Order: sequence, then C-alpha cells, then structure tokens
Amino acid sequence: MTIGQFRYRAALEDFHEARQRADLQAVLARLTGKSNELLSYDEVAQKLRLAARTERGVQSIPVQAIVGSVSRYADFTRTFLPRRTEDKERWVRVKTAFSDLKGTGLPPIEVYKVGDVYFVLDGNHRVSVARQEGWPYIEAHVIEVQTNIPLTPDVQPDDLIVKAEYADFLAQTGLATLRPDVELSLTAPGQYEKLKEQIQVHHYFLVQDQQRQVTYQEAAADWYDQVYTPVAEAIGERGLLRWFPGRTATDLYLWVSEHRQALQWELGWEIRPEAALTDLAAKESARAESQEAAPGSWRQARLVDRYLERLFADILVPLSGTAESWRALEQAIAIAQREGAHLHGLHIVDAEAQSKSPEALAIQSRFQQQCAAAGVAGSLAIESSEVARQICQRALLTDLIVLHVAHPPAAGLPSLGSGLRTIIRRSARPLLAVPGEASGLERALLLYDGSPKAREALFVAAYLGERWQTALTVIALREEAKAAPSVLDYARRYLEFHELAADFILTTGPLDVILKTVAERQIDLVLMGGYSASALEEVMAGSAVNFMLREVQCPLLICR
Repeated sequence: MTIGQFRYRAALEDFHEARQRADLQAVLARLTGKSNELLSYDEVAQKLRLAARTERGVQSIPVQAIVGSVSRYADFTRTFLPRRTEDKERWVRVKTAFSDLKGTGLPPIEVYKVGDVYFVLDGNHRVSVARQEGWPYIEAHVIEVQTNIPLTPDVQPDDLIVKAEYADFLAQTGLATLRPDVELSLTAPGQYEKLKEQIQVHHYFLVQDQQRQVTYQEAAADWYDQVYTPVAEAIGERGLLRWFPGRTATDLYLWVSEHRQALQWELGWEIRPEAALTDLAAKESARAESQEAAPGSWRQARLVDRYLERLFADILVPLSGTAESWRALEQAIAIAQREGAHLHGLHIVDAEAQSKSPEALAIQSRFQQQCAAAGVAGSLAIESSEVARQICQRALLTDLIVLHVAHPPAAGLPSLGSGLRTIIRRSARPLLAVPGEASGLERALLLYDGSPKAREALFVAAYLGERWQTALTVIALREEAKAAPSVLDYARRYLEFHELAADFILTTGPLDVILKTVAERQIDLVLMGGYSASALEEVMAGSAVNFMLREVQCPLLICR
C-alpha cells in the first residue's frame, strides 16, 4: 500500500467517524433543545439589515468563531461535522491534502465577518477538516459586513428573532446614529415593543413640556439619555447583573420598569426608578430573606446625592392610628418641607379584609389631609402583614423611616422580643425614632465610637450641618480611654473637610453623661449608629441604642 493510499484510507475512516458524530449530535440536539444548525448568512443578512461591506484582506481567524455558511449551511452541523454521505469524496480529498501539505500551502478560505462571527463563502470542507483536526485558527480572506447588532460565537438561530427586532428598533429610533455607543440588547423576543411604548409616552410629554414639534428620533435620544441611562448606570454600579446570569442591563431595566409600575399600583405611591431597582434586587438576591444590608452600604449608595441633590427624597412613615403615632407624621412633614421629599405612609392591619375598614380609611384620609395642608406630596398604603417585616421591606423603597416610639426595648432579656429592635437591626435605611413632640432639628448631638454604623451617622450629621445649618456637638464614646482621642480625631477631620464647625466632647464615663449633655445644650436631635454587639452581649452588658430609646426625649436618628 502506497503512502497516498494509506492517507486516503485514513481520511475515509475519519469521514465515517465524523458522520457518526454528526448523527449523535443531531440526537443530542433534539434531547437538549439546543440548535445544532449552522446559521444561514442570507437569513442573518435579511434580519439584521446587513448591507455595507469592507475588504479586510487575508487574516488568521479563530475556527470556533465560524458559525454559518453562505450556501452550505444545511450540509454541516454547528461544529462543521459533515451531514451528507454524498460529500464523502470531496471531504476525503481535502483531508488528504491537509495530510500531504501538513496543513500548509492550502489556499485561504473566504468568509464574511459579521460582528465577532464568520460565515463561509468558499471553503466549507476546509473548515470542516480544520475543525476536526483541532486547529485553533485558519487563514481566510475576510470581507467585513457592517452591523450595529452584536453577534458572538454562541449565537443560536432563535437569537436571530431578537437580533432582528433589535435591528428594527435601531432603524426606527435612529439611536445607532444619534448615540453611536448605544447598547440595548435584550434576550427575549417581543420586548422591544415595550421600549417603543416608553419612547412614545416620553415623546408625548416632551412635546407638552417644550411646546414644539419633536421628532420621534429626538424623543428616543432624550429617552435614552434621561430615562434609560441613569437606571442602566445604577444597575452597573451596583453589580446587580450578577444576580441575573445570562441577562443584559436592558433586560433588567425592563424588569425594573415593570416592577416599579406594579409597586405603584399596589401601594399608590410614586416610586423612583432607583428605589424600584433596589427593591427588585433585594427580592432576587440571596440575602433578600433577611434584608440585612452591610454597614455603610446606604452611605455609599447615596454619596453622590448627598453632594448634588438631597439625601432624603422619599420618607416612610408607619402609622398605627394612635394619637401618639401622628407625631411621627408631624416630624416627617417638617423634614419633607426642608428636603422637598415625598412622604410614603404605611398603615398595617392584621387581615386584608380590614384594609377597607372605616378605621383604616380614616387614617388614610387624615394622612392625605395633613400632607395637603403642609404642602407636601404624600400617599398612604394600607397593607396586611407582620409589622416589622413589612416596614423593613417597604423601607427599601425610601431613604428614611420616621417612626413613633410607642414601646422602646426594655433592659436585659426582654429587649430581644422588641419589634422596634427588630426593625432597627433589619432595616437597610436610617430610622428616626420620635418619642414625643416634633422637633426643629436645629441642635444635633452625634454619638460617635468609630464603628462603621457610627460613620453612617457622621455622614448624615455632616449633611445636616451643611444643608440645614444644624449646630453639631460630637461625643466620642469608647470604653478604652486611650482609644477615644483617635476616634474623636477622625470625626473632627471629617467635619473639617466639609468646612463644618462642631463642639467635641471626650468621655469614657456612663451613658448618663449623654443625657446631661442633651439637657444642658438643649439638643433636639441625637444621631448614632445602630446595634453592633451580638444578642448575648446586648443582654449581658446592655445596649447604648436601647438606653437612648428609653431615656432620650428628642428624636433619635439610628443609622446602619
């Protein structure tokens, strides 16, 4: 047997083996539902509106990125295994030539490049043999076809439906031209209609606001800049896509939009997109059940707002309906007037049937009346649930909880059963506890021990000093006398950085010193970090938070 005959026989055996593997892949494709088909270039070109072409010359291209063919897409599998027995002689000749030339000297194949993938114009059998030989690259004469639609080697035939819708969307809105870096990929068909509906609504209001003719394309660009981009950037900054594998930022944007509408319908509140985003993320994340945020997370999320906008744009006010609980609304109204905030009232009943009771509706009516009289935007939702859980869940939609202190945590073991303690521990937002009459919040005392939660309180204190001109006093609380000065130095440097003056008091004495300071300086707001000790330590050694809730008579802002 000559060398040529030996190579021919070996190539023939390789072909039959490749055919068997092609049949096996076809069976697996039916079982898994994942397509094993090569893509048709003509179908892709039609759906994606491909037109302009550019010669790129001969290049070395990745074999794995070849996903389709111009005319032979039905003759090979997605991995370029031969499907037709009739191709045996041609395939064997190419395989023999590969062996004779040791992979060199073969003419380049010809391909169209679309995005990051390639379609074979000439050389399908060479690609098939190269793929079975395990070649990572192959020489190709490349003609690049321009597109605004991203295509990657993992693209499936069903994906082309969505890609075609994307191409139509870009053509109608003109965004590919007006915003060249636009990226609005979706993963499910039919979703671009929802984006178009949003643009149509935005178009209507844009015409009303500007009192002039606005083209649909102008409205699309303004929607992209003013509506879509802020939410998409927030999604990226918070790393939320890690909770939604295989989805895009635009997928999540649409889910946030729908979740926001559902919340507004359910609660009757005006919900900011960022708040709906936070709430949706909390529901989907692994930590949603506890809803416990890491100390400092709220400060990091609101850092830009603290300097550019306002810190408390939305305020949650739980109301039980008792005469004392309305003091919390009075305090919340005072804050909302300063901040231009929206008040979100929440009345919780034992059973859903009670949500339409005369008592519940009377609370809702009084809430609306007091907000209207004060010139503050507000609405109250009536829900049935466990009180602490519902307050913590709805707090995610707001920036601050203002709550009347009806029953402060007791000392010792009974404190663990306190509903207020549960809310403070679980809430991801600062809580303003109001024990009595509403305060003007003009003279604040910050209790600072250097803990992460105390730094949250320092962050708020600096904001109040800058925006509200609130006078600040800082007490450094440390059990170790040597550590107290360094703790105080940090707070002093932080406030000096913000050009704020404050009085500083160093103490390692009992908590009664704080009450004395409150009385002497006529303090009408105390700020401090939330619980930091374990439940056992809290019971055995006591808690500064619980002590302040029991003893102080002015509002107490507790931060985590």
